Amino acid sequence: MVRVHFSALLVALMALVAPAPGSAQEPAAASAKEVVQNVCTTCHKMRDIQRSSGYTDAGWKELIATMIDLKGSPKDHAAIVAHLAKTYPPKSKNAPKLVPGSVKISFKEWTVPTLGQRSRDPIEAEDGTIWWAGQWGNLIGKIDPKTGAMKEYPLPAKSMPHSVTLDRAGNVWYTGNKNGTIGKFDPKTERITVYKMPDPAAKDPHTAIFDAKGILWFTLQHSNMVGRLDPATGAIKLAKMPTEGSRPYGIKIDAAGAPWVSCNGSNCLVRVDPATMKLTEVKLPIPETTARRLDIAPDGMIWYVNSSQGRLGRYDPKTGAIKEWPSPSGKRSHPYAIAIVDGKIWYNESRMRPDALVRFDPRTETFQSWPIPSGGVYAGIIRHMRVMKDGSLIIHQSSTNRITKVSIVDPLAKR
Repeated sequence: MVRVHFSALLVALMALVAPAPGSAQEPAAASAKEVVQNVCTTCHKMRDIQRSSGYTDAGWKELIATMIDLKGSPKDHAAIVAHLAKTYPPKSKNAPKLVPGSVKISFKEWTVPTLGQRSRDPIEAEDGTIWWAGQWGNLIGKIDPKTGAMKEYPLPAKSMPHSVTLDRAGNVWYTGNKNGTIGKFDPKTERITVYKMPDPAAKDPHTAIFDAKGILWFTLQHSNMVGRLDPATGAIKLAKMPTEGSRPYGIKIDAAGAPWVSCNGSNCLVRVDPATMKLTEVKLPIPETTARRLDIAPDGMIWYVNSSQGRLGRYDPKTGAIKEWPSPSGKRSHPYAIAIVDGKIWYNESRMRPDALVRFDPRTETFQSWPIPSGGVYAGIIRHMRVMKDGSLIIHQSSTNRITKVSIVDPLAKR
């Protein structure tokens, strides 16, 4: 919960939880329930609480502390925690099916400063600095992984950055998901240059990536468009997706310089002609498929997460062949982010609690998976993952304001 909601929360607590004047009684459970329903949903839906793995008093205290500081209202805080712990105790209903294996990983976590910002989409700069987008905090931030020092930078009002990416000069580009903009942040001068979408229908820039020529390509999920921005001129060109409601989400560039887009609202992948912006749609075999993200292997194979069906998929652009594998935790697992390291496919099962990190070896067609920590709680979710220069993964846990480095030790890797 970001700062803008803090005063609203206090008002709600005073109105809904505090005893009546002259009363010495503790807040009633029903009042605490009303606070949870009316205040917590300011930032997220009740289903996010219901889908959690459930926690003890200590677990709920830790999770709430990542969202808002309630030290000034200890009795009210205790009442809310007690209600949540009683209503949503620890449960294993959404536990992932973890697969053992020989690969070892370790997690290094950083908790970002502003509470409830939903930190996401971290990326490593050439100098090793890690940048992230704090979507609900309307900010971007950076971490020095050597010292742990962090700094956050506020963005123009209502930008609500969905993602960040970097150009070759080290500038940080963010997608203004709520005000129809793309922004460039210069770390040297801390100056922000804003590029407004030329079409008022283009409301929600989503994920962005640079091609080898320095052109920025981006998706606009609910606007159902793909965009191109030339930083040299500031010119923006937009193209409408072939299928209505296909909701373009992830985007990657292939070896020939062509962007590929995954569809979060339809069973498709889409290739963008970098010269003409003509969009060519590839239909995936299961009609109910939706694909959050994709990545492209060195051999040109396009790997995607079949999010709605709980599957991992591969498309061969040369032959048109498509093959899918069920994810270990099944159809409800909702694979989300995806990245390729040394030819192995890494992704997460975002609907599981804990959020599971999964590795797939295409050569042996075998899986291995691990629970992803979020401090002492399991709250997820990875929404984007990238590969660092040393072959580690850089991920996040947006619900608990954490950026995480995943170091990989593969005994069979050829490095």
